[in-house]
Amino acid sequence: MNLRFVGLLAVVAVAVGCQPVSPTRLGSPSWVPSLGSTSSQSAEPTQTDGPATELTIYGAASLATALEKLEAAYEAGHPGTTITISTGSSAALETQIEQGAPADVFLAADITNPKKLVDKGLADGAAVNIAGNQLVIVVPADNPGRLASPADLARPGLKVIAAGDDVPVTTYARQVVDHLARIEGYPAGFAAAYAANVVSKEDDVQAVVAKVELGEGDAAIVYMTDAEGSSKLATIALAPQANVAAIYAGVVLKSSTNIAASHTLLDWLIGAEAQLILAQLGFTEPTS
Repeated sequence: MNLRFVGLLAVVAVAVGCQPVSPTRLGSPSWVPSLGSTSSQSAEPTQTDGPATELTIYGAASLATALEKLEAAYEAGHPGTTITISTGSSAALETQIEQGAPADVFLAADITNPKKLVDKGLADGAAVNIAGNQLVIVVPADNPGRLASPADLARPGLKVIAAGDDVPVTTYARQVVDHLARIEGYPAGFAAAYAANVVSKEDDVQAVVAKVELGEGDAAIVYMTDAEGSSKLATIALAPQANVAAIYAGVVLKSSTNIAASHTLLDWLIGAEAQLILAQLGFTEPTS
């Protein structure tokens, strides 16, 4: 072989070997991980730490809107946690829990129903106050009953919508009526006249509000937060000496399948983030 030709081959070989290797041209084996890649196509799905957590809240009907917002905020801050919400009358929910309904946390519109579960050994720890509320009189937006003041609640022929006897809002409404009856200028027998005007007793406060919105009653005493959430209602304020402070309390259930996560949720509800959400909806800070 010609020595000049051999030498030329050697030079070409060295030159090729010194060229940079292009990953794009060569391709990457499918089993080689792509380090430091920011491509959404090559990135692995985000993984949460630990197993998924599923929690069920039984909550008072008047908390329905708030619980939707609280659920979204909590799940966003606690990846891997999914919350299921069931709302209704606090008294009815308490009864369901006694009968074995599968819930993790119970949030009532009073302190009485959570205390029942604590006293019966069905709660893990003491009840915790999570929020407060006030009462107000609501009427349909066009006010067909022509209510001008709380005194009109006792006017003959007025149609008052109320909740069942065991529903917390009914207990608070009775207290309001008793307070009104003591105010100077209110008619004798005011409380009895109010009771005589009750034409319907609904399952929970949401049903009460719905019936007044539909014009099936002239007035009702409900929570301030329910009134503020409806464009179909007008309100008649109660004097400070007649109003009452509704207290919402929560408890972790002993039957919960995830006691620790349930306590974490209940603790979060009295923290700054949850309290801000509740305040924006008209709830007040919890009191002792």
